[in-house]
Amino acid sequence: MVADLLAATGAVLLFVVAALVGHALENDHGTLRLHWPPLYAYADPHVGPGTPAALIVAALVVAYGPTVARRLSWRALLWASWLGSMAWIWSLALVDGWHRGVARRLTTSYEYLQSVGGVDDIPAMLREFTSRILMDAPDNWPPHVAGHPPGALLTFVWLDRVGLGGGAWGGVWCITLGATATAAVLVTLRALGNHRPPPGPEALDGEQLARRAAPFLVLAPAAVWIGVSADGYFTAVAAWAVALLALAATRTARRPRWAALGSGLLFGWVLHLSYGLGLLVLLVAAVLWIARTLRPVGWVVLGALPVVLAFALAEFWWFEGYFTLVERYYQGAARVRPYGYYVWANLAAQVVVVGLATVAGLRRAVTRTSWRRALPLVVLLAGALCTMLAADLSGMSKAETERIWLPFALWLLPAAALLPRRDHRWWLAAQAALALAVNHLLFTGW
Repeated sequence: MVADLLAATGAVLLFVVAALVGHALENDHGTLRLHWPPLYAYADPHVGPGTPAALIVAALVVAYGPTVARRLSWRALLWASWLGSMAWIWSLALVDGWHRGVARRLTTSYEYLQSVGGVDDIPAMLREFTSRILMDAPDNWPPHVAGHPPGALLTFVWLDRVGLGGGAWGGVWCITLGATATAAVLVTLRALGNHRPPPGPEALDGEQLARRAAPFLVLAPAAVWIGVSADGYFTAVAAWAVALLALAATRTARRPRWAALGSGLLFGWVLHLSYGLGLLVLLVAAVLWIARTLRPVGWVVLGALPVVLAFALAEFWWFEGYFTLVERYYQGAARVRPYGYYVWANLAAQVVVVGLATVAGLRRAVTRTSWRRALPLVVLLAGALCTMLAADLSGMSKAETERIWLPFALWLLPAAALLPRRDHRWWLAAQAALALAVNHLLFTGW
């Protein structure tokens, strides 16, 4: 317990140093382009209609979450994790009020919905998409549209076409899907842990790990940024792609080939939602290593091909879009944002996304005891850390990583399952307190 607290204290100090150094740099030079470094936020102490609900959800999960997660049937646990995650995300979003916290989040000048009304011809939009990325291009895209492949914009165009247009429906879409990522992680943990459980009487099988992790996934501070950002939606798509791969690789699914094809379809789509999610290949490698097989790879590739070919036939070339984006990236704030600060401050920002329980769990993951008890989880955590470090070192993530890295940070949250069960409620309370503090003291943006 003492070592866990020391690890958590170290993480807090890292964040404090990043905040102090960041404020000094921004005040002196103005190069960080942040109001409250290392987070994309500004100070705004407030309460809102979601405050009572957030307190109630937090209290219920802290008091009953571990017990309920142990006793529910597996299928009921998956549903409960989704609904509990939605309750937590919704209540935190509504701390900022309905309009500011939900309905207007995706309608700002940077966001996707600014461009939905201008898309009258989808094939024409795809053909000219790359030509509108650069800042000096005629009718250039807003930052978030330009910064992603066209799948993100297409999602909101399609929602608009079926009568679910506007910021409110967009917010509902992102929260509803984003909350399912919790269930996807549980499915993955169970499949991988049951496939190759570590030997020994103290070993935790996959279902035990999933049940221990469930309350921490539900009460994650990451919920502050899932609601409401499109990255919450990206996180869910990526999480289910990994979950289906785990089911296919461990042959847990009734039809492993269909699971692998579904995984490939989702991976193909997620590549066209965010360029950075190509780094999930490192997490994929971890899943395949745990399962000790490459059997699903061909089927995954086959599943991804229709999506990739559809965009290529529509004349959107992924690599051309990516390299054009790199040029656009350095036309904006990234040109002056110092790599030397963000390369470590990005990691400090993750402290408030994953929470102190995750930090303490990661400390335990490097011990020999955890390797004996939960090796599949340790390998999965290593894969997630590698994706995050690769994104960090690339220099393409200067600020806003609390939102952009959600698909990677999600897979660090199960580290809390390694903490002693007797301490779970204390660590859950710490997770809830951190999320509540961030949401009530700061106004986070993207």
